Amino acid sequence: MIKVVAKQTIKEDMIESCKKVISGLVEETRKEEGCISYELYQDIKKKNILTFIEEWESTDALKRHMNTKHFLEATPKISAMQEKEEEINVYSVVF
Repeated sequence: MIKVVAKQTIKEDMIESCKKVISGLVEETRKEEGCISYELYQDIKKKNILTFIEEWESTDALKRHMNTKHFLEATPKISAMQEKEEEINVYSVVF
């Protein structure tokens, strides 16, 4: 099992627009084979921080996701709304 934490810092005036783009990405991603969970969280204090917390069956499932049409279309749109580069961490289970 693989977990991904992908933190986006979005420009203040783009938060709602970004959430609209992400809503379509989340909807399609949840249908993918190998996707256990795929959720977007918004920081309570800093509303412009949006974080994906994802769970995948394998690294292969994650790689397939990153090559889907919906991912490839959403990624540049989200990047254009970012205040700074995203932080992505990919984890495997230790215990």
